[in-house]
Amino acid sequence: MTKRPLAPILIGVLLILMGAGGLVQHLGQLRTQLYDAMWVCLLSLAAVIAGAGLLRGYNWARWLALAWIAFHVAISFLHSWFQVGFHVAVCALFAYFLFRPGREG
Repeated sequence: MTKRPLAPILIGVLLILMGAGGLVQHLGQLRTQLYDAMWVCLLSLAAVIAGAGLLRGYNWARWLALAWIAFHVAISFLHSWFQVGFHVAVCALFAYFLFRPGREG
């Protein structure tokens, strides 16, 4: 049995925490802003699923995690340039640590 890389484990835990935080924060808005809150909750749920999949070592979870942060890059263009830069940097780190050669997540 080979030792699992630390980076996918840390990213998985981070995704679970971020997704759970997003769900807790936005579930209350479902009554007043159903449409917007529903999409935010689905995105948060995707983060939790990607994080759990990374912890289990599933290959599809790496792609879901990258898609999750890439979506954040896209929507950050609606906000400040600082958010764009931050999300691009996080996306690059995700891509590097989840897909670097010779390391299976």
